[in-house]
Amino acid sequence: MIIRHKRAAMVSAAMLSVAMLLAGCGTGSNGGASASGGAGDNIITISTVEPQKPLVPGNTYEAAGGNVNDMLFSGLIGFKPDGTAVNEVAESITPNADNTKFDIVLKSGWKFTDGTPVTSESFTKAWSYTANAKNGQLCASFFSMIKGYDDLQDTSKLKGDEQLSGLHVTDDTHFSVELNAPNSVFPVILGYSGYYPVPESFYKDPEKFGNNPVGNGPYKFKSWEHGQSIELVKNPDYQGNFKPKNNGLTFKIYTSNSSSYADVQGGNLDVSATIPPSAVKTFQKDSRLNAYSKPSSGIATFTIPSTLEHFTGEEGVLRRQAISMSIDRKMLCDKLLAGTATPVKDFSAPPISGYSDSLKGNENLEYNPDKAKELWKKADEINPWSGKFTIAFSTDGDMKPIYDAVINEIKNTLGIDAATAPMPTGNEFHEAVTDRKIKGAFRAGWQADYPSIENYLTPIFSSGAADGKGSNDGDYKNPEFDALLDQAAQASDVDKANSLYQQAEEILLNDLPQIPLYNQNANAVFGKNVKNVEPNWKGVPTFFEITKA
Repeated sequence: MIIRHKRAAMVSAAMLSVAMLLAGCGTGSNGGASASGGAGDNIITISTVEPQKPLVPGNTYEAAGGNVNDMLFSGLIGFKPDGTAVNEVAESITPNADNTKFDIVLKSGWKFTDGTPVTSESFTKAWSYTANAKNGQLCASFFSMIKGYDDLQDTSKLKGDEQLSGLHVTDDTHFSVELNAPNSVFPVILGYSGYYPVPESFYKDPEKFGNNPVGNGPYKFKSWEHGQSIELVKNPDYQGNFKPKNNGLTFKIYTSNSSSYADVQGGNLDVSATIPPSAVKTFQKDSRLNAYSKPSSGIATFTIPSTLEHFTGEEGVLRRQAISMSIDRKMLCDKLLAGTATPVKDFSAPPISGYSDSLKGNENLEYNPDKAKELWKKADEINPWSGKFTIAFSTDGDMKPIYDAVINEIKNTLGIDAATAPMPTGNEFHEAVTDRKIKGAFRAGWQADYPSIENYLTPIFSSGAADGKGSNDGDYKNPEFDALLDQAAQASDVDKANSLYQQAEEILLNDLPQIPLYNQNANAVFGKNVKNVEPNWKGVPTFFEITKA
């Protein structure tokens, strides 16, 4: 029997609010420039790292670029800070009887910041462009449930402008979406940033657009000085649910969490949502700043690619389980992270609907060095171990202490040659992951895109998201797992869907394509003169609410 525990009310509300949506209910230091003035200008400065790619919604799935895009663009629906789903550009989203077709009506009057209207084709063309394999967009797999997706995957037969056959435009404010199979979660998925609209100007030069994006969200783009900062100003024409209380946001780019932390202490930065390891025990007591540490949607993991030598078939499963049992997650959370994280129990996070701490196979996430040695020995009987086990990560994330500890535990428990493989910047690291250039394990993790356990499974582990078509960077493929995802998507209600998603998770807990480490708290520090800094449902500060005293 699948036991469901700790389903958070606030995120369940986001799922339950689909009924309302369908009815049309509205409602100074390293890498950074100096702060953008004082309280008078009410411009909020926020630490970040350099985005991996230009700011194109359909080609962005890492947090730095995603956090900026969420401020520049508005989709059909949005999520309130507590996770409740509300209509944004959509007037209504109406399903047919079996959730295979959705009729969408747009609100009138929405415009992009270049003055052009947001129309049905602003969505349908953008979705088709992203889904079309010829265009090589990282978020392509998010559209795999729409009819015609498979027809857009053979690059030898495509020009790049072919449209998804399941999208039908009636006029500028009415269109419909046909799916390959029933999907009750689809209205919530529409809140994902990959589903944001783009204006016609995008198609003339997508890369140029990404460096000077034109959106329809709470803020509009001002400038991007690569390696230094991204500046946004309040969009006076925005008419959605998330109107800014400040005049703009400046995302200051850092290569060190220690530097951004020091800048908050010194009054040169307003908000930093990353805490250096040296400060995890003291940041909530530091009199020079304000801080919080609260549960969030984040999970930290590392990926072992499915094609890596010694990690395929039965041998690979045994070795993955052995490595997982070699890691003392409680020690990591208590000693290195000072209680700002919690050892994982599954592949999602406690605030998410569908989370469970009682799934079959979660004993593989427990520290058990004796069992780890036994499993490693069984794997050696299949194929003797050779070579070195490595984990790659970027040093600008200050993760070295964590991965030094993980590697030492693996090495000491299993008696193998193991080492970290640090890379200097997050951008270089992400590109190496995307291009499949890392010949070992590598740091991973997830910050939810929309409040459903499905978001921790389909985008990261489904076969359709492998081979560069999504976030399945380890290229894990399991037909049984895929079949359960399909069944869950067709379930008639959230509880039935979650039960099937949990069965799919139990397959992951056996196969361990990623090794889960801990659930991250949402941690942030902010200046003494900064107000209304709180994490939203996914753990990111609610940027549009922040003001200065």
